Amino acid sequence: MRQELRLALVCFLLSFAACAAAQATWPARPVRIVVPSSPGGGTDMYARILASGLGDVLGQQFVVENRPGAGGRIGAEAVAKAAPDGYTVLVTASPALLINPSLYRNLPYDAERDFTPVAPGVISPLVYCVHPSVPARTLAELVELGKRDPGKLTYGSAGQGSTTNLGVRLLEEATGTRFTHVPYKGLGQAYQNLLSGDLSFMLSDFVAILTHVRSGKVIALAATHRTNLLPGVPTVAEAGFPSVEVHASFMVAAPAGTPAAVVHRLNAEINALMKTPGVAEKLEAQALLPVFATPEEFAASLKKEREMWAGAIRRMGVRGEN
Repeated sequence: MRQELRLALVCFLLSFAACAAAQATWPARPVRIVVPSSPGGGTDMYARILASGLGDVLGQQFVVENRPGAGGRIGAEAVAKAAPDGYTVLVTASPALLINPSLYRNLPYDAERDFTPVAPGVISPLVYCVHPSVPARTLAELVELGKRDPGKLTYGSAGQGSTTNLGVRLLEEATGTRFTHVPYKGLGQAYQNLLSGDLSFMLSDFVAILTHVRSGKVIALAATHRTNLLPGVPTVAEAGFPSVEVHASFMVAAPAGTPAAVVHRLNAEINALMKTPGVAEKLEAQALLPVFATPEEFAASLKKEREMWAGAIRRMGVRGEN
């Protein structure tokens, strides 16, 4: 028994020493930040803010590598299969780790087992907005129109199972209304069709639609979160629909098995970076709301949200296209 205790103690001390060494030397070379979407989007923008700030603080390059395609699956798979040495990090929109596991039958990674949660990153509010020709100026009025003439109003999204699709599906489920979904491979064309009136409304990324709301080309009805950029727009809960809770978020993860010391160091540096005045101002200008949590707290919240989406997707019968 004493020999077993000695062996366990030696193993613990060796593990502790390895973690301490990893924390002391990391990063000793450039770190790759994989973004599973194209340049220019919200995820990419957040990743580049992190890359610049972390590079300055830690004295090593953080290089953003865009790996778009397949709803985030390509980039997420690349990180899941990367060496867990602290030199590959995933900055992704939430569907890759929260929604895709329930949406796709043949997902090339396990969202829970193949990743180590690092930091929850930021929330990107979404906003329900309509073309001015639609006779609705509140979310309740939009719902009433959908009930009065089911299927007449159309909405665009980033595709079946995207956050911008599932948010509307949750609203339909909660209110018993029905709209017609028009999926797009890229939201650029969807925005053009909303501005022209070919689409009735969208649940949109906040920053992408902000200029058009301010110009009056579209009307904002309600947002998922309160923001100073549109102070007069109520939240979805304030608009009378507290059960319809959905938002976009950009989060940070690493391959499973990444040294705990590196994960906690990176978490602490990200949290500190988002509180610095220069970075905080950049985030606020893009309506990105920082979320601060330890890796353990983030892991628990991921598990809870993943279970929530699994239940919602099962109830709604949504299935992604492999």
